[in-house]
Amino acid sequence: MVELIRTVLIYALPVVFAITLHEAARGYAARYFGDMTAFSQGRLSLNPMVHIDPFGTIIIPVALYLATGGAFLFGYAKPVPVDFSRLKNPKRDMAWVSLAGPAANFAMAFCWLLFGVILQSADVTETYFIKVASAGLLTNLVMLAFTLFPIPPLAGGRILISLLPNKLAYKFAQIEPYGFFIVMGLVMVHWLQFWLVPVMLFANMLLQLIVSPFAMLLGVSGLQ
Repeated sequence: MVELIRTVLIYALPVVFAITLHEAARGYAARYFGDMTAFSQGRLSLNPMVHIDPFGTIIIPVALYLATGGAFLFGYAKPVPVDFSRLKNPKRDMAWVSLAGPAANFAMAFCWLLFGVILQSADVTETYFIKVASAGLLTNLVMLAFTLFPIPPLAGGRILISLLPNKLAYKFAQIEPYGFFIVMGLVMVHWLQFWLVPVMLFANMLLQLIVSPFAMLLGVSGLQ
């Protein structure tokens, strides 16, 4: 129980920011491209309480953590409602709306990485803040890679539908009702890691490259 409390204290803020900005970004992108559904329902907000699902964001992750000793963790927020048929160009704009969430996670990962670099340059010795920065980087990398997995209704699946020719896109979209179960099955048999790990490594390498000038300027090695 002590370990759970310690983990919650480290990951709470990064996770709340990650899911809040991910969902808000999708809502703002949808409004930009013509769909006002999220706006009309009050979901274009940076208030975490608007996006947190008590069951999916709190109860399920805690229960899984306790049941598996921290080996398996899964959760979700309330998805921002998007009516793709209301977009100016539904098939094309679906990709941009779907990409907005992972893009927000990439931006947040950059901010947490830069925050960690600044902490190191300031010789902050309190390990809690360093761990929170590392947790923020990891949380957003995981969320970015997971949501980009090419199965609808995940962002990656939506993007693939947008890019495929109409006939193939229609057929591929038919698996959406089963997408959640497919992904969960892949998680349970540890196959999803063959997607998550390479995507996370690539994104982290790109982030380290972007942050490296700031790290060199501040005279630190960067946050790993």
